[in-house]
Amino acid sequence: MFGKIKKVFFTGMFGILYLSFVAQIVYVLGWVPTWDAKLGFMGMLVFEWLALIAARYLSKRSSNSAQYNGFSGRRR
Repeated sequence: MFGKIKKVFFTGMFGILYLSFVAQIVYVLGWVPTWDAKLGFMGMLVFEWLALIAARYLSKRSSNSAQYNGFSGRRR
């Protein structure tokens, strides 16, 4: 039961983070006035994107290891 709640929660949270990231790109490209500022903000978004990918990877990895914990890496 907790696994399903956790899966829905993390899927929803990552969905919100992806939408936020897209909204930030639209804002930077549409409303930031100078190209220097646009490039600076896009550079900061690159680091946010890398952090999002790392969090997603670690989330998948931790849920996968919890699934197989105590079985020596094999399913019964």
